Amino acid sequence: MADASGGASGALYGTLLAETGAVLTRADGYSTALLADAADAAQRALSELGGARVGDKTMLDALDPFRAELHARVGEPLPGAWKAAAQSATRAAAATAGLTPSRGRAARMGPLGHGHPDPGATSLALLLTATAVHLNR
Repeated sequence: MADASGGASGALYGTLLAETGAVLTRADGYSTALLADAADAAQRALSELGGARVGDKTMLDALDPFRAELHARVGEPLPGAWKAAAQSATRAAAATAGLTPSRGRAARMGPLGHGHPDPGATSLALLLTATAVHLNR
């Protein structure tokens, strides 16, 4: 995916998937707690890679509430917890429209980026929502 995606998103998604996969390969099965830990690892790696923080109008603005919601639902069955976490990510991605971009390619737009949701946060929320649909079948 890192090679097939355009721009910086390829490296970001590649890192997200690699870090998530590294945590998941250490376990025999999947649980909400394990996926929350994997989301933690992905968030740390993405922040280190791009230097972004929550509030910079990046995909971290969707990943962070997803991760927090998974942690809040540890002990619950994974399909329902993931669905709730994906909904949190979707709301957060939409809320990035109220932010002014300060990292990545969108930062060049400055105030002109205000009023538009961040594409990275939106694409991540869509990916997490699609996964929720699959898990809840």
